[in-house]
Amino acid sequence: MNFQSLDFDQKHLWHPYTSTTNPLPCYPVSKAQEVYIHLSTGETLIDGMSSWWSAIHGYNHPLLNQAAHQQIEDMSHVMFGGLTHQPAVELGKRLLAMTPDNIQHIFLADSGSVSVEVALKMALQYWHNHAAKRGEVSQRSQFLTLSHGYHGDTFAAMSVTDPDNSMHKMYKGFLPQHIFAQSPACSQKVEGKWPEYDPSDLADFEIKIERHHPHLAAVILEPIVQGAGGMRIYHPQCLSRIRELCDQYGLLLILDEIATGFGRTGRLFAFEHANIEPDILCVGKALTGGYMTLAATLTTEKVATGVCDGEAGCFMHGPTFMANPLACSVANASLSLLQQNHWQSQVLTIENHFEQELPLLLTHPKVKSVRWLGAIGVVETHQPVNLEIIQAKFVSQGVWIRPFGRLIYIMPPYICQPEHIKALINAIRVAIEDDDCFY
Repeated sequence: MNFQSLDFDQKHLWHPYTSTTNPLPCYPVSKAQEVYIHLSTGETLIDGMSSWWSAIHGYNHPLLNQAAHQQIEDMSHVMFGGLTHQPAVELGKRLLAMTPDNIQHIFLADSGSVSVEVALKMALQYWHNHAAKRGEVSQRSQFLTLSHGYHGDTFAAMSVTDPDNSMHKMYKGFLPQHIFAQSPACSQKVEGKWPEYDPSDLADFEIKIERHHPHLAAVILEPIVQGAGGMRIYHPQCLSRIRELCDQYGLLLILDEIATGFGRTGRLFAFEHANIEPDILCVGKALTGGYMTLAATLTTEKVATGVCDGEAGCFMHGPTFMANPLACSVANASLSLLQQNHWQSQVLTIENHFEQELPLLLTHPKVKSVRWLGAIGVVETHQPVNLEIIQAKFVSQGVWIRPFGRLIYIMPPYICQPEHIKALINAIRVAIEDDDCFY
């Protein structure tokens, strides 16, 4: 990429959460291979972000490349309305084999945000039909969720994202009003064991579900790990108790595993830490190993029947690129890699290095806390980072880490070796020594 291209990019291309009037610098990528991002300016960076948590197998994987090449020779896309194809059927079989037995139906969507939109619409349509059978109008139009949660950038997804502690607070007056309970306290597994569970973690949640349950369509949350809303890790027994409360009050439980699904937390799905089952499950990001955008919303026979057994006679949603054959083929290859089970030892190795190295950073006065689970490592600082300066600092050290706010976190590809993890953590250690990297 030459100077003219970078100049055009800066003047005309809008990057995520970046101003057009004062754009942040962008680094030109010429190639990505395994755990490395190669810049056209000559630098090679160890990727600590898995391209926003999706490229779990690394880049340019031969099996995923082969799946894409083979599929594109047949068809890159065909509408899913009235047509079907083997890549979608095969992906459905693989997903059902990976998820609990109560999951029976799969809606293949375009992106993580869309999968959340689909889940919320499923819950609303389920209760709409339930009330209509009794000649009533459904009063269940709200959702209960946790503070510090994040579920995506589209409007329904934003409405269940924390309205006060997220990047979406400016839209607060335009979004539907839902119910937010205090998030459980951060919890940390050490040497394979969780600390003792404190039931008061859910005191506010229990009050709000009791008070609002007649008007709730579902509870929606990120299991065990809250992502972009704060990179918070909470005790699995909180999730177990929430499942009990949903059963007690007859509510659907939607679990957003877009960030945590497919091994990121050390279990194939984060809800497995709590030994529970969801009513509706959202997955995305790592589904295709970071190659293409694809997501899925999975649900039970009970929910699917309730959604379709009404006036409309079907679920009222259908994206243009639903079940895209090219994306489905790559997803099948990605899940095939996971089914070889190498991810389990890979993620455990990464977790062990986090457990050894991250606590050492607590001696620094800029560090407020550290936390880790599986292939997720977080350093929370007292001061917010200066993104432009700290990004350049990381690049100069040969790593790619993209912090936000007061959070410096890494979610590397599973194939990272110990030397890669050490380089990423050392780069954080160097950055927190530099006052210019913080406001």
